[in-house]
Amino acid sequence: MRCPLIKLLCTVLLSVAAGCSSSSNSSVGRPASATRNVFVPANDPAFRFEGRVDSREPANTVLIWQGTRVAVDFEGNILALCFGVGKGVCFFDLDVDGERSVVEIKESAQPIRFKYLKPLTTGRHRLTLFKRSEADAGHVAFQGVELAAGAKVYASQPALNKLLLQFFGDSITAGACNEDGPEDQWETRSTHNNALSYAALTAKALQAGYRNNAVSGMGIVVGYVPKTAGEIWDRIYPEPSSPKADGRDWSPDVVFVNFGENDDSFSRNQNMEFPAGFTAGYVSLVKEMRRAFPQAEIVLLRGGMFGGAKSEVLRAAWEAAARQLESEDKQIHHYIFQHWSQTHPRVSDHQAMADELVAWLKTQTFTQRFL
Repeated sequence: MRCPLIKLLCTVLLSVAAGCSSSSNSSVGRPASATRNVFVPANDPAFRFEGRVDSREPANTVLIWQGTRVAVDFEGNILALCFGVGKGVCFFDLDVDGERSVVEIKESAQPIRFKYLKPLTTGRHRLTLFKRSEADAGHVAFQGVELAAGAKVYASQPALNKLLLQFFGDSITAGACNEDGPEDQWETRSTHNNALSYAALTAKALQAGYRNNAVSGMGIVVGYVPKTAGEIWDRIYPEPSSPKADGRDWSPDVVFVNFGENDDSFSRNQNMEFPAGFTAGYVSLVKEMRRAFPQAEIVLLRGGMFGGAKSEVLRAAWEAAARQLESEDKQIHHYIFQHWSQTHPRVSDHQAMADELVAWLKTQTFTQRFL
């Protein structure tokens, strides 16, 4: 039996309409036509994208992974968000001048226009769009915004992050079910909020740049989805057939790896032996990550749910991998969470995990230059 959905924290202050018009464009800091609303396309340099996106068609930049952000400053009392084709369903946190709304984008064959209904002044505003639902649930093309006639757009000031953090993992790292009630639910991803995952909370506490590439149900060898971490960790989309991401724009200082829960859980649920290839597969994956991020510190994580906390067979296989990797690479470390949950971690669990990880990171020599 599944529990009812908890009430969303914020009301969605938008309305659905037809797609935005692209008949008029504007450039950074320039006024648009004074006779009609202006459409600012996603390839305008005012927009700042953070995260692993599909930008092969910049005017239709696809927002894929949880934790991806879009930011822009704008003027005027009209705002509409413009989306193109997508797949599945996406949930976003939309922040305008500190006022947060939850936006749901369902798969559609037609472009979608969401009009922001909360009153705006004619002055300058700041917009941030944060993808809270995970990549495997859906993605959508962001096409730009529609503003009032004569409005200007500006590149928003980027955060001055001294530290860049990259997280790889499964549902725990994605933040799945963290706003649910007593039982996990998967009918909607509205209560799966990456912004309140231990990963995002850790980055926030350290004022760090942040990327999250995690897939619920995914393991090193086996899991609840027909793909493994080694097949998709460096892909644009969470599919083995996807092109590889161009990592030249992203050089994290610390890479976190949190896998194993699904290898253990799926094996037990299917009355299978724990996969004999786990240790070798884990070592191979981390070595691939090392080749991609030659300067980064790599932190091997374990825990958050029953398997990582209590499974002896997972513990033994994971410890064997950690010993081998740490003996061969002095920039590889490990941390085991003390806090864990029988269900998927809720927000309070994620906060406890983040508090643990932040406290540990502050004691590590490799983080001192960033703090």
